[in-house]
Amino acid sequence: MLGFSKFAARSGVARRAFSTSPRICQQASLNAKPSFVRRAGKFALRATLGSVLVGTAYVSYKLYRESNPAPQKPQAATFDNGSPRKTLVILGSGWGSVSLLKNLDTTLYNVVVVSPRNYFLFTPLLPSTPVGTIELKSIVEPVRSIARRSPGEVIYYEAEATDIDPTEKTLKIKSISKDDTEMDLKYDYLVVGVGAQPTTFGIPGVFENASFLKEIPDAQEIRIKMMNNIEKAASLSPNDPERKRLLNFVVVGGGPTGVEFAAELQDYIDQDLSKWMPVLSKELKVTLVEALPNILNMFDKTLVEYAQDLFKQEKIDLKLKTMVKNVTPTTITAKSGDNLEEIPYGILVWATGNAPRDVTKKLMGKMESQNSRRGLLINDKLQLLGAEDSVWAVGDCTFYPGLFPTAQVAHQEGEYLASVLRKQYKIDQLKWQMVQNSNASETAKVKAKVDKLQGQIKPFKYNHQGALAYIGSEKAIADLAIGESKYQLAGSWTFLFWKSAYLGMCLSFRNRILVALDWAKVSFFGRDSSV
Repeated sequence: MLGFSKFAARSGVARRAFSTSPRICQQASLNAKPSFVRRAGKFALRATLGSVLVGTAYVSYKLYRESNPAPQKPQAATFDNGSPRKTLVILGSGWGSVSLLKNLDTTLYNVVVVSPRNYFLFTPLLPSTPVGTIELKSIVEPVRSIARRSPGEVIYYEAEATDIDPTEKTLKIKSISKDDTEMDLKYDYLVVGVGAQPTTFGIPGVFENASFLKEIPDAQEIRIKMMNNIEKAASLSPNDPERKRLLNFVVVGGGPTGVEFAAELQDYIDQDLSKWMPVLSKELKVTLVEALPNILNMFDKTLVEYAQDLFKQEKIDLKLKTMVKNVTPTTITAKSGDNLEEIPYGILVWATGNAPRDVTKKLMGKMESQNSRRGLLINDKLQLLGAEDSVWAVGDCTFYPGLFPTAQVAHQEGEYLASVLRKQYKIDQLKWQMVQNSNASETAKVKAKVDKLQGQIKPFKYNHQGALAYIGSEKAIADLAIGESKYQLAGSWTFLFWKSAYLGMCLSFRNRILVALDWAKVSFFGRDSSV
């Protein structure tokens, strides 16, 4: 019996131990740590959700601040200390003028902006608009929106400056409305940033027959012509020479604007038109005419060769060392070496350089120091030669050795000039104190401060950060300068960098979102083929 009891007792213990073993296993499984993969997955998910939430909040905040700017300080004749507030007139709404306006403390001056164009245009993406890759509204920002975000009130006139008198410090402006109202403006300081107009180099027929690519109406005109030519050609017999002419699109100018437009046009043919009009799309021909031995001569030679090879693969007809001599409504006469060639065209896009505007020519004609035909002559502090005390000039309307007519140069000039005008305000305040103060010793001290501030105004130094160009087939080239190092990039990854760089350069978050959405729409739905 005793042995049986011991056996039973042992069996009971064993049964109890056996019956509790599932709970022990369950507890052990709860105490076990999850695998590294699961932990990493959870962390990645949480980080992603957190980044999305933070990014959404940041973008929402920036959009709200852009749409709801803070109250502005109104303009006044004097400051609180009784000193006069000077009037600063800014002509133009391009890269230089808008860069100045964005960086300037507008409470320091009575700021007046005069421009016939009531918006800022992001010109690097303009070649993408005629074919519908980017919508025109996505790359413009109203001048009034930019001015409203300034700390001090800014007055804007939608008008064109017709004459400038640097001696009397006055200028005439004419409204672009139908009544053409004229008025005179007085200024203490003037910034001329009126830009330039396309040049035809005096070639007969260019102005009458070519389409330029510098402003929004130019892009709209090109699109209408392009779509109309395609529809007209579709109604003609494939053997009709008129059909061949209508489908030959010629671009003159091998700079970034001409190259990017030719690339966008070929993309439209290959990626979109080939789906809807496969037969006609094979007949469309893009021709790029350049007088120099190569396109994109501001880029490294290896990048130029890469771009030219890609153009050949894309079947873009590249005519180098070819100068246009005459243009008629249907043909171009071009000279290559000793040979003259007649090139029939349906659309001619002229993208070859700049010429001074009428107001710039008038101003140059009034001043003996302005003896250049290329633009307003300025010194190394961007001051207009002959009116250094009151007039600055920025952007494409100027000429100074080493400074090229690019958006990058004008943008940096605007930033520089904003810092100069901040120092100029301090100088003017000190000079007013000198007039008010009759104490000779105090006047000498103030004058020393003025001299010190004037010495702090250093010459403008352009920092070249590189050049970008889209060359078609979702490929781009980049010639970058970072410090003392230079980098040459090309290909599909560079195209992504090109997109990122241009998004970052857009003036507002609104522009960045609209451009990104346009690119997304093209990826999903293709380009719109309607006018």
